[in-house]
Amino acid sequence: MNERTDIFRGTEDYIIDDDLMLTVNIAMEMGKPLLVKGEPGTGKTALAESVAAALGKQLIVWSIKSTTRAQDGLYQYDVVRRLYDSQLGNEGVDDIRRYIKPGKLGEAFMAEDQCVLLIDEIDKADLEFPNDLLWELDRMEFYIPETDETVIAKHPPIVIITSNAEKELPDAFLRRCAFHYIEFPNEAQMREIVLAHYPDIEEKLLEQALDAFFYVREYFELKKKPSTSELLDWIRALKLSGMPVDDLRQKLPLTGFLLKKDEDRETVKGSTGGLR
Repeated sequence: MNERTDIFRGTEDYIIDDDLMLTVNIAMEMGKPLLVKGEPGTGKTALAESVAAALGKQLIVWSIKSTTRAQDGLYQYDVVRRLYDSQLGNEGVDDIRRYIKPGKLGEAFMAEDQCVLLIDEIDKADLEFPNDLLWELDRMEFYIPETDETVIAKHPPIVIITSNAEKELPDAFLRRCAFHYIEFPNEAQMREIVLAHYPDIEEKLLEQALDAFFYVREYFELKKKPSTSELLDWIRALKLSGMPVDDLRQKLPLTGFLLKKDEDRETVKGSTGGLR
């Protein structure tokens, strides 16, 4: 079980609802990994960053790719370097420990203080990847056969795992996790998020930007709907441009900051329904 930590209540720039806050704190108290799902831009990765910042803990990020193996997160044995050193007659070749490099999970286990481990976008990996981590996440330890050592977590990390739901995760893995689905913010919640980032924003710009943003998300069939980060970038671009912000829904200027796919920009631009 994780060591007792302070209560997480969010941070100034990360607005959190009561349900997610409660889930985070209970998962930490139970020592369970927290699996967070939601569409891109709902703040899954930022949650781990916020937890680390709020609790004053180191954040270790393990970004998952399609080629990532569970072994990569534990440790890597640099046999090539050892062979190279042996050929050159370098000292210390017999000490295998010199050639063992911890992965991100290994770093979290070996940390001198409890840290936050973010396993980001776990659904990008092979289907067997989550199951291959069951023992390590359950026991908070792993075995290194090259040195005949078992690495046991000095301070079990707070583990936050994100998924964009690109593929289903194994049932055995899901049973071991606490779970929360982050819904996309409604207009009132998005207003809070924008104000957290731009506390001095003019009310007119805020109202116009939110109206246009949610109109684009809800009215058009898009390949990639604009997310919170795109809205924040768009607002910043509008502020820097100095252009009038009257009727942003109709004009939709600087859409390159809001819509990132060519077909989406064409959809909005050439919609037969027009822009109201």
